[in-house]
Amino acid sequence: MHHTDQSDDQYLSPTPVVDSDSEIVMQFASDAIRGESDPAEKAQRLFYAVRDEITYDIRCPFQTREDYRASAVLERRRGLCISKAVLLCAVGRASGIPARLGFANIRNRGASPDLIQIIGSDYFAYHGFTEFHLQGSWIKLTPAFHSDIYERHNIDPVTFDGRHDAVFPSQDRAGNPYVEYLVYHPSRADLPLEEILSEWIAVYGVSRMKSWIRGFL
Repeated sequence: MHHTDQSDDQYLSPTPVVDSDSEIVMQFASDAIRGESDPAEKAQRLFYAVRDEITYDIRCPFQTREDYRASAVLERRRGLCISKAVLLCAVGRASGIPARLGFANIRNRGASPDLIQIIGSDYFAYHGFTEFHLQGSWIKLTPAFHSDIYERHNIDPVTFDGRHDAVFPSQDRAGNPYVEYLVYHPSRADLPLEEILSEWIAVYGVSRMKSWIRGFL
């Protein structure tokens, strides 16, 4: 039997945010997998389902745990990078794949002027992604962007072969700098929302966060 080097239970069990036992999450996972049994194949199908079927939208509520709950993200069909990472984590667990949440501070040199105006910077604290445990190791998966964003940003889509990390490219198609991963935070079995909000306040300021809340609700 395949074991991870850490407790499987922690990364296979539902949490209030990663609600992998909810009916809508289990159904989405089942529809994506379509009877596939190979873990790497299952992981690929889940990645592409979350990447392409859930719209990336930074103008989503972000200040409560309910805003990120996997079942709520599915009902809304849109979310932030963290929201989509939570959903991918949940459908992974629902499919028997150990999954956890990863976070990094990144610099996105290809961010749109609109996004930079909202954030106030090209520095993104606590960018969220998912990690699946496959074939003995943890693999990073970034399901944030849906397909038309890649064309707008002139970058190659993040693709996943079932074996290697699937993260944002360091350059766009023209060779210009794109995403730089600066700091990785510890991976988590559940969403450390208070920690994330504290970091955002420290980096972006209370007044900017209040303007996000006013603008997104």
